[in-house]
Amino acid sequence: MSKVLIITYYWPPFGTSGVQRWLKFVKYLPQFGYQPFVFTPENPAVDTRDDSLLADVPSEAEIIKLPIWEPYGLFQSLQRFRGVKTVHSADYVAANNSSWFSKVAAFVRGNFFVPDARIFWIKPSVAFLEDFLKSNQIHTIVTTGPPHSMHVIGLKLKQRNPSLKWLADFRDPWSEWDLLDTLSLTAWARKKHQRLEKKVLQAADEVITIASYHQKRLELLGGRPVHVITNGFDPEDFVSIVHQRTDKFTLRHVGVVDELRDPWPILEACRQLALEDEVFHQKVLVEFIGNVNSRFQERVLNDEVLKGFTSFVPHLPHREVLQRYGTTDVQLLVLAHTSIAPGNLPGKFFEYLASGNFILGVGPEEGDASHVLKMVGHGVVIDRGKISAVKKELNRLFQLWRDEKVLPSDAPDQFSRKVLTSQLVHLMNIPA
Repeated sequence: MSKVLIITYYWPPFGTSGVQRWLKFVKYLPQFGYQPFVFTPENPAVDTRDDSLLADVPSEAEIIKLPIWEPYGLFQSLQRFRGVKTVHSADYVAANNSSWFSKVAAFVRGNFFVPDARIFWIKPSVAFLEDFLKSNQIHTIVTTGPPHSMHVIGLKLKQRNPSLKWLADFRDPWSEWDLLDTLSLTAWARKKHQRLEKKVLQAADEVITIASYHQKRLELLGGRPVHVITNGFDPEDFVSIVHQRTDKFTLRHVGVVDELRDPWPILEACRQLALEDEVFHQKVLVEFIGNVNSRFQERVLNDEVLKGFTSFVPHLPHREVLQRYGTTDVQLLVLAHTSIAPGNLPGKFFEYLASGNFILGVGPEEGDASHVLKMVGHGVVIDRGKISAVKKELNRLFQLWRDEKVLPSDAPDQFSRKVLTSQLVHLMNIPA
């Protein structure tokens, strides 16, 4: 078997969306003749845990861990000293605007830790991996970011050993990443991000990203071709899912809700429909699964109409989320309302596709997600400013549900994890 080393911060038992992409690549790589080695922190700052994901790690994979120091522990300690409860990840963007302490913390994070707070892991990781690669005769490496410190590790390894085959995977942009806009970056910090990103783009043998929108922007910055390998779904995850009709018209959102991904246009459309149609009011259920911004929750629970049919479920293990797809009528997709929103193709989008449920999204109508849904024909993305259009679509779907005409569709095979892994293997086999 050929060998490949994947350098990633996110790995089980991390339960966040950043885990799924490379967990599934690792799962299927042995079927294509590759033994995966995964290099990941021993003690990452985990706020969401899902041990069930460990079942997808193949026996052929070797997991290598190295301790990491991150400043988040210090931040949380200072918060407790101030008598403030620990800030949840979904509250972080909001917290940046809420107090002087959070504003200062965001400024420090954005300007003193470039590319990110895992910067202190770069030097020890390079020192360790330089010897590890040689002793294990590994000639191909993959870095996946964010956090983009992983790419800096790859850059330094490539500089020390130019014969390495290096693939850099951008799950999100870097210097144009919308999260950076929340961190009060100075012009100096922004330029440093751009310089580092350009070095990575030009030094990597192959560059991968998840959407054509990001592809074009990365190609422009790096002056070289960039490949698209989208996120996807694992058909094996959906074998046991049985679609069942419930007594409620069920709309579900899975994942993070924060100030960059705000589902309020959908809630407002539901609110208006509920006031106009008592049957809709009695039959609709809106459920959010995952980490939800506390301000959003308060806004919903303070509304006499919305609180009657909206529920919030804390993070669930992935296997439990999968089962809930079977009792969902409409999957809610909320794309970040930022300048790079047209490139939003989150991992859950493809699981939504695999579920067969209709997808109702708010975001750019000409973005990548919208284009995929037009191709599949089982969903729509509506501009978040067009609440009346969202309301009209919701009412249409509700009437179909009442008539028992909402039927699941088949998932497109081109987005299966095994097919996507074959695309990855093709890139790895291109001579360095």
